[in-house]
Amino acid sequence: MKKLDKFIVTSFLGPFALTFFIVVFALMLQFLWLYIDELVGKGLSALVILEFLAWGSATLIPLALPIATLLASIMTLGGMGENSELLAMKAAGISLQRILRPLIIVSFFLSIGAFFASNNLIPVSYNKIYSLRDDISNTKEEIRIPTGIFYDGIDGYNIRIGSRDEKSGSIYNVMVYTHKEEGKGNTSLTLADSGMIKFTADKQNLLFTLYHGYSYEEEPRNFGATDTLFTFQRIGFSKQEIIISLSNYAFKRSEEGRFNDQVMAQNLSQLKNAQDSLDSSYIKVKASQYRSLISGGGLSFSKELDTAYAKNYTNTIEYDSLFQWKYLEDKKGDLNMVLGQIQNAITLIDNYQIEEYQFVYPLRKIKIETFRKFTLSIACFIFFFIGAPLGAIIRKGGLGTPVIVSMLFFVVYWVIDISGKKLATDGVITPAMGTLISSMVLFPIGVYLTWKATRDSSLFNTDTYTKFFNKISKRINKYRGEK
Repeated sequence: MKKLDKFIVTSFLGPFALTFFIVVFALMLQFLWLYIDELVGKGLSALVILEFLAWGSATLIPLALPIATLLASIMTLGGMGENSELLAMKAAGISLQRILRPLIIVSFFLSIGAFFASNNLIPVSYNKIYSLRDDISNTKEEIRIPTGIFYDGIDGYNIRIGSRDEKSGSIYNVMVYTHKEEGKGNTSLTLADSGMIKFTADKQNLLFTLYHGYSYEEEPRNFGATDTLFTFQRIGFSKQEIIISLSNYAFKRSEEGRFNDQVMAQNLSQLKNAQDSLDSSYIKVKASQYRSLISGGGLSFSKELDTAYAKNYTNTIEYDSLFQWKYLEDKKGDLNMVLGQIQNAITLIDNYQIEEYQFVYPLRKIKIETFRKFTLSIACFIFFFIGAPLGAIIRKGGLGTPVIVSMLFFVVYWVIDISGKKLATDGVITPAMGTLISSMVLFPIGVYLTWKATRDSSLFNTDTYTKFFNKISKRINKYRGEK
């Protein structure tokens, strides 16, 4: 049976690798489409862009692995059924359970690998992505000076080029306003008939070589002078060079690890430490809130009550006698005091809700992400038990029917998963329920399909379902007749 197991495993691994890379590539195109505006026009090297896309593709593993497992299992068993290989195995006395055994082992190891990817690789990927996005956003756009308009994309300068000769690279009718000293306005202007623009050899400076022009300068005679006391200088030149530093325009990597506090960039141990830290702070805040509420709500004699409890005070108090007043004015005053204390307590509780949100919301996100470290493995395992029986039932291989069926199940799974996560984040349901609800919905489907496949039942036989519903209808009518 070793040759049979090897044949089944190799038949599964090939479609799995193919579908996994196809899905990752398709999702990466969507990823690139989302961030294309941040990458274009920054003068980034190809290595930086490829690194950004590589780490981005790693963050797509939670989407790609389940659908690749589902699609590969349908294609494998469907191809075997279409080529009558399943029929031959069953004719040789090999049950479907025995045929699926090596694939179950493979899917189990895939689930373990999915957990390590979710816990170790994906947090690192998100950390790298956050760092690269921040570095790219701090990189200024590539310098491209248009003609006919003023260009202010270079710090401290406002440049206008009248025309440009594309062949020689020469520029004509050049105006350069210098604004290096803030608050002084247009005090420095350079006009030139023609010139050239080029980068220095180290790409750190932009060199303007201007020909046949004038430089105009306005400088105050003394500090704090008014506009009427400015001196005006006009200097002619046949050739002048202006060097503009571009040190702030090149892509620079900053220190990594500054996004380690982000939930998506943490593994299980880091999430546990963050949760413990928030829990300890939250307990202290709740204790402080409780004391303030007791005091603000009018219960100012808690020590006396504690003393009575400690000394086993057992005498009862006729509480009805507490609500008797000798004068109406005393009753009115006490009721107004109580209303004021209740209103004060309500105000305190409203403020506590805002204060607690700073702890409750991050705790929810941490718990959700903790559970999601395991949902990827569970999803891969469940999708195998959906795809393999479906492939054995529909008996269609290739990328036709399996793709349609896979997309249907995956869309259902993903919609439920996203909705559950949103409800859990908002506090409508618990984090465990929000993250596991998609698996809880698909698990019975996998059990049902596996049961149908092992019994060689025809899933798409309408007569079977017609008989089933007819039996239910007869029982309902019989029950109504007995009443």
